[in-house]
Amino acid sequence: MSIFKQGLAALAAGAFSIALAQPAAAEPVKFDFWFGLSGDLARVVDTLCKNFNASQADYEVVCTSQGNYDATLQNTIAAFRAGKQPAVVQVYDVGTATMMLSGAYKPADKLMEENGYKIDYADYFPGIARYYATSKGEMLSFPFNSSTALMYWNKDAFAKIGKTEAPKTWEDVGADLQAMKDAGYECPMAINISANESWQLMEQFSAIHNQPIATKNNGYDGLDARLEVNKTKFVQYVTDLKKWYDAGLIKIKSKDLGQDMVQAFASGTCQVIMTSVGDHGTVGKTQKEGMNWDVAELPVYAGTERKNSLVGGASLWVLSGKSDAEYKGAAAFLNFIHDPKTALFWSTNTGYIPVTKSGFEYMKGQGFYDKAPYKGRETAIASLTASEPTEITRGIRLGNFTQIRAEFGTQMQAIFANKVSVQEGLDTLVKNGDAILDRFQQTYPGKTLP
Repeated sequence: MSIFKQGLAALAAGAFSIALAQPAAAEPVKFDFWFGLSGDLARVVDTLCKNFNASQADYEVVCTSQGNYDATLQNTIAAFRAGKQPAVVQVYDVGTATMMLSGAYKPADKLMEENGYKIDYADYFPGIARYYATSKGEMLSFPFNSSTALMYWNKDAFAKIGKTEAPKTWEDVGADLQAMKDAGYECPMAINISANESWQLMEQFSAIHNQPIATKNNGYDGLDARLEVNKTKFVQYVTDLKKWYDAGLIKIKSKDLGQDMVQAFASGTCQVIMTSVGDHGTVGKTQKEGMNWDVAELPVYAGTERKNSLVGGASLWVLSGKSDAEYKGAAAFLNFIHDPKTALFWSTNTGYIPVTKSGFEYMKGQGFYDKAPYKGRETAIASLTASEPTEITRGIRLGNFTQIRAEFGTQMQAIFANKVSVQEGLDTLVKNGDAILDRFQQTYPGKTLP
């Protein structure tokens, strides 16, 4: 062997021995996160996950969209039964009662404590935190994408009827819609009456008026809660909406009819809508050129002491049956999401609002709300914090609530099609909704909500 070859052999042997002596770099611990957002929102979640993975080298979150909220919950249940559940899952607000009773989770507050993270839970806005907390205030999941409903109003249309502010009462709404109709506007206001609009029409209205959706403080105090929206101010509200619809002051807009509410407003076709703050960005991106518009808190009936509106969206649950290493990764991920800088990224790229006071203050300090396209979104915070949550406005704890929302849509369509009266329709909603609640109660005999 030549001296040159001997030298190479020695060098290779030396390098090999050094490689053996040095431990290989540890692979990051992988854990799964399933979520129910799609389209542009799914792409934002993917970026959020990439940002977390790039921020440290110990963990790698694998994020997978399940398409929508319903599919996410159903797929998670199926995966859990097969022992293939993700470590973290996004569950929408109305799935909270189901998750609480499932026993298939690791409480978020205990997870963070066990892994050395000190979270100030008082930093969460009360109207958000109490929706996802136990009756004792223990945080079982982490609020994630949060929103509330607002009134979107066309300032140009209102200027034509001599108004410079959005209506604050429903009495004013009726007068303003009539004035716009008289001024030649074909669609003063658009609504939708599908199942999903239960959130805007029934749930948000009831909260800001401090009216119960159901007995037992909206189900917080027992699985034997039953609906009572057929004997609250909601009856008058539906009566007024139907009256304005019959008078041509309100049009129903939906994708099934060719144009949804947000499209109808952004195009200038309709002058008022009620929808999530999450649609603020969509209106800004798709609005008719030169259109002047703004958002305001939902109106209340005259003489009403306004209460906080309800949070919508979803929270992040950590599921049981995972390894300690995965739990460490999940805790690091939740801590990353809790960071005010992440709140700024999240709200900039979506229409969702910060869930903590510190996140909100950080965003204000960065000038986030000072100008378009984000100016106005702070109104959602004002709505959520209009009061300290009451026993009614802290949220809804009703099982199988998605089915109740579907029943809401069925009965609202019957009312607006003149098949039944307002009272008859709401009585049927309560009757059929109570049957749904009864079945849910029977599924969990002897159990109580935490």
